[in-house]
Amino acid sequence: MKYVVVLGDGMADRPLEELDNKTPLDFAHTPTMDRLAQKSEIGMVQTVPEGMSPGSDTANLSALGYDPRKYYSGRSPLEALSIGVDMKDTDVALRCNLVTLSEEDCAYEDRRILDHSSGEITTEEAAELLEVVKETLGREGYRFYLGTSYRHCLVIDRGTVQPLTAPHDVLGQRIGEYLPKDPVLREMMEKSYPALEEHPINRRRRSEGKNPANSCWFWGAGTRPALSSFEGKTGKKGAMISAVDLLKGIAVGSSMKIITVEGANGGLHTNYEGKAKAAVDVLTNGGCDFVYVHVEAPDEMGHQGSAEKKVQSIEALDDKVIRPICEGLEAAGEDFRLLVLPDHPTPVCLRTHTSDAVPYLLYDSREDRHTDSAYTEAAAKATGRFVPEGFRLIDKLMDKN
Repeated sequence: MKYVVVLGDGMADRPLEELDNKTPLDFAHTPTMDRLAQKSEIGMVQTVPEGMSPGSDTANLSALGYDPRKYYSGRSPLEALSIGVDMKDTDVALRCNLVTLSEEDCAYEDRRILDHSSGEITTEEAAELLEVVKETLGREGYRFYLGTSYRHCLVIDRGTVQPLTAPHDVLGQRIGEYLPKDPVLREMMEKSYPALEEHPINRRRRSEGKNPANSCWFWGAGTRPALSSFEGKTGKKGAMISAVDLLKGIAVGSSMKIITVEGANGGLHTNYEGKAKAAVDVLTNGGCDFVYVHVEAPDEMGHQGSAEKKVQSIEALDDKVIRPICEGLEAAGEDFRLLVLPDHPTPVCLRTHTSDAVPYLLYDSREDRHTDSAYTEAAAKATGRFVPEGFRLIDKLMDKN
């Protein structure tokens, strides 16, 4: 038996007037999920524990079977693992986003945050900008590390974990009240703006109609994580396919195999087909029993506030990821169980995450059941099935309850 999780990050949403009062998941043309839903268990799952922040960190830990209340130590430390940072127990890691701030003539604290991802800046462009950041902001005990696209890392020697605001939670707002209380971090952010604003890369991006990456933004602080082995916990040898450092970090911490797919970038135009092929390959020829395929695009489109693009990302997930995985495993003669779900909602109308429960679809290739279910938020709620502790959903996938 092979086991597959396909996670559409931020895929769940709310009904939108522009989509005929349907959610993007309901509005999207998803023939594969429609077909599977007729033969699947549909329900709702609470991936974010009550009182915890609705981040992809806590929610994906849940989806992988790790109780966030027990295992979560911060977002950035997981990302640090993925890029090879050997954190000491006394280190504190922070996410360093390259963001777009408004450029009117005003004090730094009066600027507004326009884009948490700087228009999904490329890693190559970000690498040049991060060198400027290191030269301008670097000081003893503070180390910057290159990540992917706009997502980078700052590690502080003997630091303290402090509350910091995620940039995608305050899009369009004046940043003053959300700046770090720590004077060093605040000074670093303020200095990053004049250092980056007129960099040649940002001048070129403006000329091309793209958002400049004109400031650092620190958030997601935490200490070195201590995850148990996924194989030791489940008895299944697992692999992770994701373009996002956070998910790769979870894989490193849980001793899962990381599959790197060329052209997978976490954006709308990622290499969906490459992810699907890699998933089939690792299950049929790579010695793995379980694969976790993470697709970031729906979340990014939710943050951008684009219903149209979020629908596109969900349709691509259906046609270019779920369909070829099912067809590939069927052609290989493999029995498999497939779980499809978001980690959390990222409503287009809010442009940030919420902690609401999300719909799941659980399919078993051996079963010949027939239902009238659909895979939408409303249909999943209507079934009355509800998993209150998200980390237990993987037991359903593994057929343990």
